[in-house]
Amino acid sequence: MKIAVSQCLAGEACRYDGGSKPNAAVLELVRQGEAVCICPECLGGLPTPREPSEIIGGEGADVLAGRAKVLNRAGQDVSERFIQGAYAALAICKAQGIGYAILKARSPSCGTGKIYDGSFSGALRGGDGVTAALLKQNGIQVVTESLRPYGGQRGEKAEVL
Repeated sequence: MKIAVSQCLAGEACRYDGGSKPNAAVLELVRQGEAVCICPECLGGLPTPREPSEIIGGEGADVLAGRAKVLNRAGQDVSERFIQGAYAALAICKAQGIGYAILKARSPSCGTGKIYDGSFSGALRGGDGVTAALLKQNGIQVVTESLRPYGGQRGEKAEVL
């Protein structure tokens, strides 16, 4: 079975800052042909590079329900792009029969368990990003690149394979 992975963890320059965050374990999964790369923000039509964004007034599930917004640092509402990207990522996962995802920690799209708090200060709070929330709502297990399961204890590791 294939695993969905954040494209930036696979070394693709798709992050808001135009960079990537290659992760050795993810790179190995890609090399072995076991991973499907997704970048929900790019799938939603956002450019690279782009202004950083954070969730204001809730977490990913709240954005999906229309109770919170994703704003970029310039104050533009980019919620619809994040939602479109989340649904595009979900469609890819469903088409590939994916039940497990390794996504970028703290991201307003991909973060799971902890996301930036909306102040653009680097502070964190509990919650999931928009895509992570949607994938979970659809039965897909989501962990970060540190392989810590959502709700896991510090240092607890999830099994990848």
